[in-house]
Amino acid sequence: MPKIRQEVTFAAPPARIYRALMDSAEHAAFTGGPAEISPDEGGSFSCHGGKVVGRNVELVPDKRIVQAWRPADWPEGLYSMVRFELNDEGAKTRLVLDHDGLPEDAVEHISGGWKMMYWEPLEKFLKD
Repeated sequence: MPKIRQEVTFAAPPARIYRALMDSAEHAAFTGGPAEISPDEGGSFSCHGGKVVGRNVELVPDKRIVQAWRPADWPEGLYSMVRFELNDEGAKTRLVLDHDGLPEDAVEHISGGWKMMYWEPLEKFLKD
């Protein structure tokens, strides 16, 4: 199945990026959509007002987030895997996203969505 790999560098430490991705209030603040995110492995999440849902598979605070991830309009039981690696580069973080298990027809839309719905607003949020 197709895969997305993106690398983005943010002017913030890994702990700050991890918190923005995993804290419900911070996630909602930078994406502009309601979010309910469990801080626990095995816990569920819902973001963008329920348009994206899933479960936390592996959480290594300030280093790695692995989630079973799906848009709510995908067929029931169909999940892709999202992995965020947070690499400490001093005052910056290089985030490496690997998104596997995508249907072929979803790759372009979801790839653009990561940039438009996550990386660009997160960069702006970190500056405010």
